[in-house]
Amino acid sequence: MNTGLGITAIFFWSSTVAFARSLSEQIGPFTTASLIYLTGGIVGSVALLVVPRLRRNLRNLRWRYLLVCGSLFVIYMVALYVGLGTAFNRSQAIEVGLLNYLWPMLTLLFSIPILKMRANLYLAPGVVTAMIGIFLVTNQNQAITWESFQRNLSVNWLPYMLGILAAVSWGLYSVLSKKLGEGAGSGAVPFFMLATGLLLGLLRFLFPERSVFTDHTLVELLFMSIFPNVAYILWEMAMRKGNIVLVASFSYFTPFLSTMISVLYLGVPVRLELWLGCGLIFSGAVLCNFAIKQPLSGAEIKSLQEA
Repeated sequence: MNTGLGITAIFFWSSTVAFARSLSEQIGPFTTASLIYLTGGIVGSVALLVVPRLRRNLRNLRWRYLLVCGSLFVIYMVALYVGLGTAFNRSQAIEVGLLNYLWPMLTLLFSIPILKMRANLYLAPGVVTAMIGIFLVTNQNQAITWESFQRNLSVNWLPYMLGILAAVSWGLYSVLSKKLGEGAGSGAVPFFMLATGLLLGLLRFLFPERSVFTDHTLVELLFMSIFPNVAYILWEMAMRKGNIVLVASFSYFTPFLSTMISVLYLGVPVRLELWLGCGLIFSGAVLCNFAIKQPLSGAEIKSLQEA
């Protein structure tokens, strides 16, 4: 059952691109993200005060963890939602979402210098494969040349850059939260969400957006305020009590699931290049996963030195 909860969490996260883009078209990216994360942050903060077990985790929070990981969390959420919202059409929004899903590969890469993980020869082909996938994703509407890549970026480069920034920031967050947040549990996440919502709310007033609320909008907002946030809880239960290997392996299908849900929900026709790019990003992440190993233990280092 707990393994199924982890897979359910992946489905919830995979719906983010489709719903975020749809909401951004109706009420604007700043309004969308601020409402989602203010709601999640307030509910989570209340839970911290009410549930004794969660309240005890607050004592283990370190200022360095709060400052560094909190900043990366906010950067990720702002970059992702603004990138999806500023895409000039729904097709580019899907491309931005795929660039965001480079974070599993980047998490593994960042773990080498930060967590002292080891890498083997699979690393280089994994990175190259994923980069080719990026090239295909951002060039699906024209002949694939270096000049066409430059033209595509020159038309509307900001969403692509924000998609990559989102991937980099979440990769760093994932690694540094492990390094700096030992013993903190998930107690800081509501604070991070609240900070994200407040910042995006401020940006919404600085850059006013035309917002049109309908019944459909409210349903989408309700979904995004509940299910992606509940996914954090489901994921934690799966990691503690489920089949970790199965759930972690299934997470590599997130780019495929996100693209499929987005195409169906947004009604976007896509070319073969997008699916090829999606597959290459997925393959690159899998190769990088095989390339990374745990750091040597003290006994292993001593054994090598004696040899």
